[in-house]
Amino acid sequence: MRAVAGSFRDADSRVFERDGEIFRALSARGLDDWNALRTSDAFAELTERGSVIETEVVADRPATLSGDWAGLLRHAPVQFVSYPYEWTFGMLQDAALLQLDVLERCLTDSLMVKDSSPYNVQWRGVAPVFIDIGSFEHLREGEPWIAYRQFCMLFLYPLMLQAYKGIPFQPWLRGAIDGITPAQARAVMSLRDRLRRGVLTNVHLHSRLEDRYANVEGRAAKAEVRRAGFNTELILANVRRLRKLVARLRWEPGTSAWTDYRDASTHLHADAEQKTAFVAAAAGRRRSRLVWDLGANDGAYARIAARCSDYVLAMDIDHPTVERLYQTLREDRETRILPLVMDVCDPSPALGWRGRERGTLADRGRPGLTLCLALVHHMAITRNVPLREVVGWLASLGGTVVVEFPERTDPMVQRLLAGKRDDAHGDYSRAHFERCLHEAFAVERRQELPSGERVLYEARPLSA
Repeated sequence: MRAVAGSFRDADSRVFERDGEIFRALSARGLDDWNALRTSDAFAELTERGSVIETEVVADRPATLSGDWAGLLRHAPVQFVSYPYEWTFGMLQDAALLQLDVLERCLTDSLMVKDSSPYNVQWRGVAPVFIDIGSFEHLREGEPWIAYRQFCMLFLYPLMLQAYKGIPFQPWLRGAIDGITPAQARAVMSLRDRLRRGVLTNVHLHSRLEDRYANVEGRAAKAEVRRAGFNTELILANVRRLRKLVARLRWEPGTSAWTDYRDASTHLHADAEQKTAFVAAAAGRRRSRLVWDLGANDGAYARIAARCSDYVLAMDIDHPTVERLYQTLREDRETRILPLVMDVCDPSPALGWRGRERGTLADRGRPGLTLCLALVHHMAITRNVPLREVVGWLASLGGTVVVEFPERTDPMVQRLLAGKRDDAHGDYSRAHFERCLHEAFAVERRQELPSGERVLYEARPLSA
């Protein structure tokens, strides 16, 4: 039994992993809260519709579980753990709505959700599911919804900044594990923004109240809250108000250089049929538990890989493109493809306490197959990553790769080189790329595409 590093903050609940199974150990108080949840109508309804992770009691405690725990649960696993700074606007919005729906339903059964963190939400394809069973507890009369501030910092403010100001929330959440404070959100919002939905109440007044109570002793603040007379109806009204606000937030992703890339790139049309067949053959050769599609764009090749794999991460650096993909997959109710906003030249690092609370991309799940299509030239020329480094990184992932190399004469390569010095990237050539590839991989298949400008390779790491 290995403790999951990101679960240490709750004294009444700790998550463990063993051979792909997920367990949760509970203190005596945590077990009491679980029993109240388990016997509630809310839990039955929420698990039945897939909003809350399926959970069962483990009767026999494993000998390898250390600690003085009163109970043990087993959760249904999720295929891949992702983080909110890897999500699109629509994904964060849907996760926020799930959080509020779960809370509202539980309040009617005299239960509270003490945390409001997007890290407690994971994905089955594009369907969000609440996973933190340890967050549920008995509702304490007279106490407010203490997680309102956390909801604002990690859900509401990031969504508002994207919707109202056009500020991408991903870098901010990646840089601050606890989110955006009320004071920070207030500093970004102008006086004119106070007229926008929810800003005056949830940003400006919230920030001013924090300033007011900044130097108030905790016991006195709690006493004042109790005198205010909080009850379930007041909390429900606040939750419903927030839900309406979140649901109305809109971000129009617009167009970018990549949103219509496939349709606009006429030089790629001649290659499409053979490229599709090559990817399908590679994906079908051996079933992969996890596939990475790097630079997934509209997800066409991720869909091909999903036919013969358990799960696919469709990753792209361009937020508008990934948002469009998410909405399309959502309409299709896709359960095997998870779209993520990801810069492969600067992927998600280890973050949090001792760099262990949030794992790196590779630590969370290495691929059995990696699709690296129409990407190498952007990494090498646009981002100045040497070809040998690109190949070395692909080899380090440990699985088979399908990689596409555009020749120096390719129209897109020519466009990228046009902004460089004439002598820049002199080593960008097919011959050099193949030398690097053969140093790290056994090339099993090679195919030149009809355009005459691109070559596909299927290769297996020599260390595998």
